[in-house]
This record gives sequence, C-alpha cells and structure tokens, in this order.
Amino acid sequence: MKILIVGCGKVGKTLARQLNQEGHNIVVVDTNRETIESISSSLDIMGIVGNGASYTIQKEAGIEDADLLLAVTTSDELNLLCCLIARKAGNCHTIARVRNPIYNKEIGFIREELGLSMIINPEQAAANEIVRLLRFPSAIKIEPFAKGKVELLRFRIPEKSILHQRRISDIVSLLRCDVLVCAVEREEQVIIPNGDFVFAKGDKISMIASPKQANDFFRKISFVTNQVKNTMIVGGGTIAYYLTKQLLEMGIEVKIIEKNKQRCEELSELLPRAVVINGDGSNQEILLEEGLENIESFVALTNFDEENIMLSLFAGTRSKAKLITKVNRITFDDVVEHLNLGSLISPKYITANNILQYVRAMQNASGNNVETLYQIIGGKAEALAFKVKENSRVVGITLEELALKNNLLICCILRNGRVITPRGHDMIRLGDTVIVVTSNAGLNDIQDILA
Repeated sequence: MKILIVGCGKVGKTLARQLNQEGHNIVVVDTNRETIESISSSLDIMGIVGNGASYTIQKEAGIEDADLLLAVTTSDELNLLCCLIARKAGNCHTIARVRNPIYNKEIGFIREELGLSMIINPEQAAANEIVRLLRFPSAIKIEPFAKGKVELLRFRIPEKSILHQRRISDIVSLLRCDVLVCAVEREEQVIIPNGDFVFAKGDKISMIASPKQANDFFRKISFVTNQVKNTMIVGGGTIAYYLTKQLLEMGIEVKIIEKNKQRCEELSELLPRAVVINGDGSNQEILLEEGLENIESFVALTNFDEENIMLSLFAGTRSKAKLITKVNRITFDDVVEHLNLGSLISPKYITANNILQYVRAMQNASGNNVETLYQIIGGKAEALAFKVKENSRVVGITLEELALKNNLLICCILRNGRVITPRGHDMIRLGDTVIVVTSNAGLNDIQDILA
C-alpha cells in the first residue's frame, strides 16, 4: 500500500520504520529539512519538506493515489486539517493523532463529521495499558486478543520460583494449567521454545491464555492475582489524568505528586476524589513522607525518561510496589530491559501498534486475513491473530504434520467462542481464529506460517 506519514517525531519515525519493513510504499512529510533528510536516507524512502496540511504538498507527496494518510504531528488541529484535505484530495483512509483531553468527549463526532478512519490518542492508549497491568500486577505486559477472550501475558521468573529448572512440558502435568508459553527472553536471546525448554530464574516469559486460565496459573505459582488497592503517580500530565480517572472508577485510591502548582489546581478540580500533592517527585523525602513504602503500585510518568527510570529504581528499593515506568526514547531500549523497572510503557510504541493493526485490517479487507497484530519483546517478535476464511493448506491437517517456519509457534485456536490450547493432534478448521507468535516479520496470510 502507499502510505503518507505527516509528522516525523517519535511516532512518525517508528511508523515509517515498521511499515517500510513490511514492504509498504512510504512517503514522509515534515517541515524540518534535517529530519526528512535523515529518515529518508536511513530508510531509503521518499521525503517531502513542507506543511502536510497544504494541498500542494500533499499532491506532491502523491495523495491522489495513496491508500492511507497518517497525521501524527504535535498539533491536534494540524492533524485533523491534514486528514480533511486528504479526504477531499485523494479519498484515502485517514488516521489522526489527537491528544488534547478537551476533544476526548467529541471524538465520535469529529471522526464522523471529518470522515476519519481512526483517531488515536497516545496518552489515553497508554493509560488503558497501565490500567490492565494494575488489574493484574503480576504481569509485565498484557495484550488482549479476540475482544479479551485470550491474552498475551509477559512476566519474569523470580528467585526461588517453582518454575526454575522446570521444563515447559512439566507445566501441564505439574500445575494442571492449560496455558502455552510462546516466547522466552534470556539475556540477549529471544527463544520460541518447544516442550523440552528448561526455565531459569530471570527469564522473561510470554504466554497465551484466557483470563481465567492465566489467573489459575499465576495463583498456582504464588503470584499476586488481585488488582492493586492504591497507587502513587509521579507526574501530573495527560496520561496521569486519563489513568487516574479510570482507577478511581475501579475503586483504586490514587495519589498524584506534581511540582507545577497550577497543574495541581487543575487536577484537583478535574479529579476531586484523588489526592494531589504539590511537590517534587524526584525528592526522596517527599516520596517517603507520602507513603511510598506502603503503596501497592508506583507509576513514573514525568516528561523525562531519565527521571522516570531513577524514580522506579528508588521505589523498587523502598517498597514492594508494582512498578510502571514510562520510557519513550528508542536509544534506551537495550539498557532499560536489564533494570528493575517493572512494566515499561511507551506511548509511541502503543500508538504505532494500534495504527499497524489498522493497516493490517485494511489489507485484510483486500485478501489479508490478519485480525490483530502486536509487536512484542521490543519489536523482536510479533503476535498475530489470523481468521481462517477459506480452505487452505493449513486446514484439516494435524498441527504435528504441518511444516511450520522456524521460530514460529501456534499458540491458540479460538473456535465458536471456545479457547483451545493447541497440541500436536489438533487441526485448524474453517472459521477458526489462530494466534501465532513468531520472530519472522511480515506474515500477511495464515498460509505464511508454512515453511
């Protein structure tokens, strides 16, 4: 597909890189010449310097034969204008990034009146992911499939765990839990394991299960399965607002520490049931005075990655709280993975994932059968859900007889609302939804799983 990306900030660059890897024809537009020259040369894609809301610039970028325009500049209004012009000039699909909470209640009206295909709010999406984690604090990350019927959960094996030195095949017989381990991170390696793989403390495990099965599994390995009762948030930005609003509705007590006095007053008016403290969250004494040692969860949401990292490291030494750390900068990825920062939240990755899912859905409408796609393990692997719409080479053959690609695992089959953890004798049938985890990028059809 031909895709125009207006705005080459963190989200724009991430999208350009991932969509380019999948073989799409990408054109990027930005007012900054240096940015355009850098991204177009590094990815070998076309770049246009100019205002993406200009009809002339969009025409130069090829809007008339484009399939999709992504407007992800720092201005909500500019993004909406870009999409409006694109709809008139090229009649393509349009996606706008809209972040300001003032528009949140009007999203449906804006999308319908401007003819937008999708509106993405990175801060709202990040808050939603944090809420899932605070509902189930034992997991580092949770990604829902099939409207929540199945989840991909990621967790770390702690010291003295019952899983240490156990084979994957022992899980069913030892714990009698119907879950499937689909990926293991060990040091720098990402392993798609078989039943003989042996767990070790420190491994990060990604597994597929229904919420009920996951709850049963974590309970049997002595992990916390109940949602947290309270949380401390450092940083009172937009994510903190969206997050607190949801947590209060869930009955979770929230304390926000924000150093900007005016922002504290705004939050107190918007969120009267939250406790808002005007103070510097990087001051250890303030954190301790406000009860850091006794809280059940700690969320670092300042505007600075370095500060969030230090805050979570400190919280980890002074409490047993579930840690959630916002980290946006790509250059930190390899470093922060080895630190005790709990769950890492990156609004740019969440936004890119949501848009990638829409792009796959567009391909689905023209023959592609990917329903859902998640980049996992820092983009080193993908979890995909395929809808089996017609007979193919994978239908009616036992899984043990299928010649699958290397580094690929069939993790789950959904059939008529029933969750099936696949074993060798199971078969894929017409109408099934099949969830696959693989380190092979760019799978577009269920038949692509075959070698």
